[in-house]
Amino acid sequence: MLKIILADNQAIFRTGAAKVLAVEDDLRIVAQAENAEKLMMALEKFHATVLIFSTEIYPNLQQIVETSRKFKTRLVLIAETGQDSRHYLASGISGVIYRNVSGESLVQCVRKVAKGETWIQDTQESKETAENDLVGARVRDRLTAKELKIVALIVQGYKNKEIATQLGTTEQVIKNYLRNVYDKIGVSDRLELALFTIHHRILAEAAATSVAAATPR
Repeated sequence: MLKIILADNQAIFRTGAAKVLAVEDDLRIVAQAENAEKLMMALEKFHATVLIFSTEIYPNLQQIVETSRKFKTRLVLIAETGQDSRHYLASGISGVIYRNVSGESLVQCVRKVAKGETWIQDTQESKETAENDLVGARVRDRLTAKELKIVALIVQGYKNKEIATQLGTTEQVIKNYLRNVYDKIGVSDRLELALFTIHHRILAEAAATSVAAATPR
């Protein structure tokens, strides 16, 4: 049984990755962490086979590489789109994935890394997939600016009440917006919405840009 720790500050991505990995008989999620402190506690407690983590949650790569070696835990990094993955391998990372990774590729990555091999998601394939993502582009064009902001906040793990506070409106208004978003995209709940967004990079980037543009500097 391969023991896996998932550490990422995007709750929906963690949930989606956990659902993909949990159905495999030889894989077991032993912990999830949303911040650096919980990541290190899980690493020390569970001595996992593989740690999947993002640079956003733990930017000090050298420290986490040294700690993981002590527990014989291999590392898979969640990189952001556009980041060059080659230097991560030189730093002691065994695998690199992006947020648009397919479930099949995620499972393959974990198994390869657990065997002591290296695995990098094909960035060219990811780029071509994003560029040819007609479904993602069509959905992006259907959503209003406010709906895109709500989608971005859902992906980041915010609850309806927190989104309402951020956007200066009521929780009921957010629920109404979400119903419209679900209908436009063809999903039934916030998890499906978030997973759809993560896997359609064109939509994810548009949503993230809408929030960044609305954030005062």
